[in-house]
Amino acid sequence: MRIGSHEYKRSDVEKRIGSIAQLGGVRHYELTEGTTSGVRAADFITGSGFQFTVLPGRAMDISRASYKGTNLAYMTCAGEGHPAYYDPAGNEWFRTWFAGLLTTCGLTYFGAPATDGDEALGLHGRIANLPAKQVSDMSRWEGDEYILELRGTVEEAVFYGHKLRMERTLRSRIGDRSLTIEDTVTNFGTKPSPFVILYHINPGFPLLDAESELALSAKSCEPYGPGSETGMKDRLRFAPPRQGFSEQDFLHTMAAGRDGYACAVFANPKLGDGLALYIRHKTDTLPFLSEWKMLGEQEYIVGLEPCNAKVVSRPELKAVGKLPMLKPGESRAMRVEIGVLEGAKEIAAWRKRIRSLGRAKRR
Repeated sequence: MRIGSHEYKRSDVEKRIGSIAQLGGVRHYELTEGTTSGVRAADFITGSGFQFTVLPGRAMDISRASYKGTNLAYMTCAGEGHPAYYDPAGNEWFRTWFAGLLTTCGLTYFGAPATDGDEALGLHGRIANLPAKQVSDMSRWEGDEYILELRGTVEEAVFYGHKLRMERTLRSRIGDRSLTIEDTVTNFGTKPSPFVILYHINPGFPLLDAESELALSAKSCEPYGPGSETGMKDRLRFAPPRQGFSEQDFLHTMAAGRDGYACAVFANPKLGDGLALYIRHKTDTLPFLSEWKMLGEQEYIVGLEPCNAKVVSRPELKAVGKLPMLKPGESRAMRVEIGVLEGAKEIAAWRKRIRSLGRAKRR
């Protein structure tokens, strides 16, 4: 276990503490204020300065996240509201969207509101507003490392309709500056089901500011959505908030290394000695990263979104034959890693890594 600049064996650690809670752990509680009342929450405290809040009451998504007291993620005015306030119609999804470090979108549709046959589909799907069940804290010693782990199951299912089950594991460890999200989605119904998933990762101020930059291992990039073509040149650069800014969307088709992972780094070189979030995701099931750029006043956020399809409505994906499907009994596994980089040296090393991925794909 790494504590500060020192490595300790488990036996040495246990001689020095009364409880592992001195160093970190997962702290469970329930929110009580306003529309958040009744939402289950769990703080992951790694002891490295990296902390984040998981919401079992909201699909085990991640709301707050910070590093050494510096905020990393955008939080909306809606807050971490209870699922009882969710309205699936049209754009009402925004009324319960907290953004945070992670909001999951899907599982049978995402993108703009639309109608598919006689079914009305609201914005970004239902999964983020469904509570998890069978939630288990599996934190434990493994050798000389103390693993922080939370597991749970979220089901998006309806009588006469599609039935999908997401089994999620969130993992970090004491001393680390990263977390992993491992999801397995299974069609437990008797007929084929659409399956789309998007990991809406949301850097916010002060990590997001005029000096921020994005680097990623993309093979290609496609602008989509009204006005996005005009932003292609500056898609990897950012600016101060501007009143009347119109959102822009870019679909990056990602290049992976031999390990199967694509990489992205969102950095602010002027924040301290440089601070960044990195994202790694397996491209076998998440081949794209959608970039949502919204630099308005108050609505000042960037979405970096590993996903399995272009972020458009279900009817649009159907029309071009690109709607992912799951057969009855079929499962798909996704893995996403999010971590913190501190200092110019660490950020430069990851940028070099990303450039090498790009060169390998061009050869």
